[in-house]
Amino acid sequence: MGANLALEASQFDTEVLNSDQPVLVDFWATWCRPCIAITPSVEEIATEMAGKAKVFKVDVDQNQELASQYDIMSIPALVVFKGGKEVDRMVGAGSKADIKALVEKHV
Repeated sequence: MGANLALEASQFDTEVLNSDQPVLVDFWATWCRPCIAITPSVEEIATEMAGKAKVFKVDVDQNQELASQYDIMSIPALVVFKGGKEVDRMVGAGSKADIKALVEKHV
């Protein structure tokens, strides 16, 4: 990962649920090829949306309880949170445009 978007479960409430901006969380794993494939797009979106939305990546192997809490059954799973609640979700590797659109409709 180029940008430091990694988020641990201990930071989740502060950074995601209590955020005053929409938050895109990319649930992923190091062994997941589609997850690796979309990483550059997710990092670019983090830069492009700075100030309007936050973007984080959660490794499901290191944060299994968090992944279970949000019913992550397949990865990559891109989940948008707003006002402390999940408002949108996309499962599978999408294009950068699709991922960005998922976030932009909640900004």
